[in-house]
Amino acid sequence: MVEQAEVDYGCATRAQQQLWSKGDFAHVAPIVQVAADRLVESVDVLPGDRVLDVACGSGNTAIAAARCFVEVTGIDFVPALLERGRVRAAAEFLEVEFVEGDAQELPFGDGSFDVVLSTFGAMFAPDQERTAGELLRVTRRGGKIGMANWVPDGFVGDVFRATAKYIPSPPGLAPPVAWGTEERLRELFGNGISDLRVERCVSTQRFRSPEHFLEFFRRYFGPTIAAFERVGADREEAFAAELKAVAEKYNRAGERAAAITADYLEVVAVRA
Repeated sequence: MVEQAEVDYGCATRAQQQLWSKGDFAHVAPIVQVAADRLVESVDVLPGDRVLDVACGSGNTAIAAARCFVEVTGIDFVPALLERGRVRAAAEFLEVEFVEGDAQELPFGDGSFDVVLSTFGAMFAPDQERTAGELLRVTRRGGKIGMANWVPDGFVGDVFRATAKYIPSPPGLAPPVAWGTEERLRELFGNGISDLRVERCVSTQRFRSPEHFLEFFRRYFGPTIAAFERVGADREEAFAAELKAVAEKYNRAGERAAAITADYLEVVAVRA
């Protein structure tokens, strides 16, 4: 059970929105596109389905679903990323409606969608219980919820732990990677689902070197940019060394390059 103290979720959500607005996640999104493509296959999205991509970013999963001749909506709280999604969809001659909004308060009616998806997105919303409730609410009975969530005992979990040494997480917030465990998923969805299938998968993130990984994320990835801003000049070098060490730990390419193995949990649940 994840214990949570009293939290100002409104404040936490505004902070998250500012964080993900930094840099340009649209540069990072292609690195994990394969996870979105796989999720659409695993959920078995079918032509004619009404599909929602929650915390869609620049549209990875919404666009993957749109290739299946479905009615797709993507929702995110960063307007610049939604605009990137519109450009990407147009480039592929795909129809996707991109809407500004919060995963914790989805602006759709009960049972509006046959399939609700989220790839490394909804897991970062501060109020996990409310987010799970919203995913359930907008999914029709018998419909499917599909997610790709980073696991706590993998590359991303280690990055979070390295970051926490320098910048502790706000008190009372459950860690996003809790979504990457079956136990937490069953807590969050409870009797709102009739079936749950999970599979541990690997997303390989490729860079020229661990140094290139660090440079790339410091330029484009909002959470990393924000972390370095808060660390301060006196601890910047040590923090960078920690992140580089994590990349080296999960690099399976040796001296040749950086092929970082990032484990995640693929989730397919059926709405009760």
